Amino acid sequence: MSKTLKIGIIGCGGIANGKHMPSLKKQKQVEMVAFCDIVPERAEKAAAEFGAEGAKVYTDFRELLKDGSLDVIHVCTPNDSHAEITVASLDAGKHVMCEKPMAKTTAQAKEMLEAAKRTGKKLTIGYQNRFRNDSLYLKEMCDNGELGDIYYGKALAIRRRAVPTWGVFLDEEKQGGGPLIDIGTHALDLTLWLMDNYKPKSVMGTTFHKLGQRENAANAFGPWDPKEFNVEDSAFGFITMDNGATIILESSWALNVIETGEAKTVLAGTEGGADMKEGLRINGEKMSRLYETNIDLGAGGVAFYSGSAESDSDREARLWVEAVLEDKEPVVKPEQAYVVTQILEAIYESAKSGKAVYFED
Repeated sequence: MSKTLKIGIIGCGGIANGKHMPSLKKQKQVEMVAFCDIVPERAEKAAAEFGAEGAKVYTDFRELLKDGSLDVIHVCTPNDSHAEITVASLDAGKHVMCEKPMAKTTAQAKEMLEAAKRTGKKLTIGYQNRFRNDSLYLKEMCDNGELGDIYYGKALAIRRRAVPTWGVFLDEEKQGGGPLIDIGTHALDLTLWLMDNYKPKSVMGTTFHKLGQRENAANAFGPWDPKEFNVEDSAFGFITMDNGATIILESSWALNVIETGEAKTVLAGTEGGADMKEGLRINGEKMSRLYETNIDLGAGGVAFYSGSAESDSDREARLWVEAVLEDKEPVVKPEQAYVVTQILEAIYESAKSGKAVYFED
């Protein structure tokens, strides 16, 4: 198609500059023509660096949405504003890419889902780890049945000491939580997607705030202020699915462990297993012997991958743009992201009550 998508960016902070805008800039049929941020200097800088000629700058997203020429909105704001901005954008007739997680709460995520259905506009969530080479390769294996019936998964998002000390990451009111909703959400999304299982039955969860209270703690991003650290520093969930499958979710920004890894998964099925702990490894049994295979992903042969040096975020942007232009379903469906939010909220709820949370049929 020859159409050029006109895109507006709402929220011109770290994730917009680190992922969205650089990747969109590389797409041929895209123009970023509107930028909004509550800090005007950030919006002005983004417009100068990534905007098309004559790009407009706003401090109120409602004013930006009055621009009838805009086709797509990218929502790159703190979690507590995802729902409000996304619903308003959909109602204004725009397709929406919202950064992860879908929303701070299940109720807010439901509002977003209903708005997408009501307006007929496309909505996707920024779970870029689906677009990695190892993720796409393993997804194809799972879809082809090579692991058989996958009945166990482990979703891993473990940092030893890497607490984000900038922005609003430590603010529970703005974010809704700490590592669970920040990086645990990626690991859970990846695991559910690979298992193709979106019917949770029950959740047990625990959260801890043990190390965040310490002064001058070792940290990859510099020491944090304990007075501002009001979210958990680690969280864990035990999830049972309607078909009996089990998923364990582990997440932390600060935890006394040696083995770490973000947005990784371990899967076990009736015909084989897989893990991402050291590259992509497949295991199974052949001719009454156990085997392990390390998958070399240096070459092509991966779905959506042509052999070029396309990054995960570039691939995410390209496939999203193609979904809008060609009227296809996005890779990350809002219904899937909604289940992720449901489970995250249930872990927090279970941690507070000390009881299991059960999902209604």
